[in-house]
Amino acid sequence: MKSIQALFILLFGITSQISFAQFTDEINSNRPGKSMMAFAVGKKIIQTETGVMYLNEDHNLLNYQAKGFMGELVLRYGVWKEELEVIGEIQYQNDKLTSGAYEEGRNGFKQLTLGAKYLIYDPFKNYEEKPNLYSWKANHRFKWRQFIPAFAMYAGANFKVGDNPFNYAPANIEEPSFSPKVTAIAQNHFGGRWVLVTNLTYDKIGTDFATINYILTLTRGFNAKWSGFIENQGYMGDYYSDGVFRIGAAFLFDKHMQVDASIGKNIKDTPGLLNAGIGFSWRFADQYKEVQLAKPGTESKTDKKMKKKAEKESKKRKDAVE
Repeated sequence: MKSIQALFILLFGITSQISFAQFTDEINSNRPGKSMMAFAVGKKIIQTETGVMYLNEDHNLLNYQAKGFMGELVLRYGVWKEELEVIGEIQYQNDKLTSGAYEEGRNGFKQLTLGAKYLIYDPFKNYEEKPNLYSWKANHRFKWRQFIPAFAMYAGANFKVGDNPFNYAPANIEEPSFSPKVTAIAQNHFGGRWVLVTNLTYDKIGTDFATINYILTLTRGFNAKWSGFIENQGYMGDYYSDGVFRIGAAFLFDKHMQVDASIGKNIKDTPGLLNAGIGFSWRFADQYKEVQLAKPGTESKTDKKMKKKAEKESKKRKDAVE
């Protein structure tokens, strides 16, 4: 545990290089995986990511079974700068636990978190890959730059509302009403179709429920509408440790809406967990035009320099071709 805490201190120490996020033409949702992407939604963008999941929990040693549903809601809003967003996360679970002749209905907020994410470094910001007009091989060579990830940090707080019967702790251990959470996020783009997202989270810091979690999500775009993912998530804590694998797919309904489906299974049977869910993501981007487009006559000196530089490069390429 101490070595992982030291890793978090190191990650906070190297986050001094600043960059900017980028608004995309199509919605960029964290669903259907559980990882958090490095990029923000964009200034003044409101995005919702919702889902309903069927849950089946079966414990071989304690001889109980629980079946039910969980609703998920994530609200994301871009504020102040392009690279910053605030995030609210809610999970509400309702199930029935059965052990022999004993039955108990359970319900409550499994997660209620509020935090903010900031994109610290984007390797492709202000980077333009210039084509080589004389070498096909140079234009198609392996690009090492894709191994440099975009990097972001998330900081938030967990809030307890009512009883939480889903935390696996002994009945005499009470969960605090407030606890901090931090996440380091890396995102790599390999070619035009593959995206790898890595999350390392220190959750419920300073409490009996403190855990170290990691998530690795690999996504592939099949065409303009369909994408699929495979994911591995691990938990390491005093009361619960486990590993979960998930697969799923998403369909881009239009540039502002996405639907998804996924299924997940853990690697142990104390308890064994199986879940399957569907989800929907939607963004409201009507206000973004104010941020995206500059008013005439308001170009900064840097913008003018970049524009002149681009014009010179374009002229050079035309002269070389002629």
